[in-house]
Amino acid sequence: MSLVQSIVIGLLMGTVFGVALEKARVFEPGMIVGQMQLRNFIMLKVFLTAVATGAVVIAALHGFGLVKLAPKATFYAADVVGGLMLGAGIALAGACPGTVLAQVGVGYRDALFTLLGGLAGATAFGYAEPVLKPVLMASGPGKITFMDLTGLSYPVLAVGLAVVLVLILVALEVWRPWRADLGADVDGDFGPAAPAKAARAHLEPAE
Repeated sequence: MSLVQSIVIGLLMGTVFGVALEKARVFEPGMIVGQMQLRNFIMLKVFLTAVATGAVVIAALHGFGLVKLAPKATFYAADVVGGLMLGAGIALAGACPGTVLAQVGVGYRDALFTLLGGLAGATAFGYAEPVLKPVLMASGPGKITFMDLTGLSYPVLAVGLAVVLVLILVALEVWRPWRADLGADVDGDFGPAAPAKAARAHLEPAE
């Protein structure tokens, strides 16, 4: 694949991702914080849908020989520490690396500080990596996949994963319909009475 082809494909994929992100509204801080508070499940539904779709698409592309599977090595300390730091940052900032640019684009001014903080963190990690690497990447099973563990082919595992995720999505939708969650901005909502109080305050005339 040439450089021009890579750029064009990247732009097309980025456009599709951005449109899907905006239509699902999962770039909004209220949606993100609401998911972290387990009060709004649209973000989880969108991500599970993306995982199921991506698994099947990659399986098809791999079957046609258009892509190669390249699993990354597993390092327990790095995965756990990195996951905890990323999750804490998402919960505090109401943003993640995939949504902060969308937030900047629609005019969330605090997203500029999140973006600058992310760039500063990436720069700091670049300098600290020689010191952290021996500690965080000292032990792990290496490149291990479910294909190795089960002996099944990737297409079979991808379709099986997609089926399981679809069942989970159906159950989530029955429990929490997306239309009910879509209008709920739970950013900063720490009690069941908060939405009702906010609605009454909005309807009461100003003195």
